[in-house]
Amino acid sequence: MTGASPAAAPPATGSRVLGLVGASWRPARPRMLVEAAAARLAAAHGIGTEVADLLDAGPGLGAFQRRDMDARAEALIAKVETAEALIIGCPVFQGGMPGLLKHLFDQAPEGALKGRPVLITACGGGLRHALVVEHQIRPLFGYFEALTCPTAVYAGTAELSDGAPAPALAERIEAAAAQLAALMAPRRTTGRRAA
Repeated sequence: MTGASPAAAPPATGSRVLGLVGASWRPARPRMLVEAAAARLAAAHGIGTEVADLLDAGPGLGAFQRRDMDARAEALIAKVETAEALIIGCPVFQGGMPGLLKHLFDQAPEGALKGRPVLITACGGGLRHALVVEHQIRPLFGYFEALTCPTAVYAGTAELSDGAPAPALAERIEAAAAQLAALMAPRRTTGRRAA
């Protein structure tokens, strides 16, 4: 999936949700999960999502320190820090999350995501990778004091083999999107009052 779906258009509701695909190639299966969650968020809750790939940061993301990164890498990190909510799409390899995705979050200051709603999605070759969600990805956002959805969405190869989520996977995506919308509701109400 290389093109942007209608759900990936900039939000019309004033919400700014960023779908971040933590893969360094295109097309990537994690993007399918992010776009499916974004589509559900738009259809059921009227919340738009912008989807970005780790690849959008370019090679500058590989710099050791943020001050040495180029404008493309800095722009992606800034989007992560300023998004109202995040949908994370993470590929899993050999029992772990990609180091470059973790490196991106290493550049964010402590507290940058405090209170921020986060929906976690991940995919890998088999079910043995499913625990990476609970043992690596969720603790990362716990450190930042983000509000992760209770339902995380993990998919193995078989659940994404037809280019669309299998029915059971679609149900998990629907549940997670509803949880993200619920976590966002107080923030959206506060934002409207402030405006």
